Amino acid sequence: MTFNKQWPERVFTVKDEGERPRIITVKGRDRWALEHLIHAGAQGCTPIDRPDPRWSAYVFKLRKKGVNIETLHESHEGPFPGYHARYVLRSSVTPGRKALA
Repeated sequence: MTFNKQWPERVFTVKDEGERPRIITVKGRDRWALEHLIHAGAQGCTPIDRPDPRWSAYVFKLRKKGVNIETLHESHEGPFPGYHARYVLRSSVTPGRKALA
């Protein structure tokens, strides 16, 4: 089963303060990432917590659709110390079509 069949197209309502709500459609790994961001809330997601090598690509595509996602840079220790990104959803995103008034 392909990831697009596992995560079929779904409609979401995106709302940012001071702006009108808008409807976006997301599927596949982009939907997977968006739903993880929704469930993570203010804690956000990192590729360390939710392993996937292409988080930055999913975030890029979601931003192109108008979803406000903040990138925080955090240091980490271990055998390969360095930095990683934490992505935090700043838009209010809800599944389905909500009233656009």
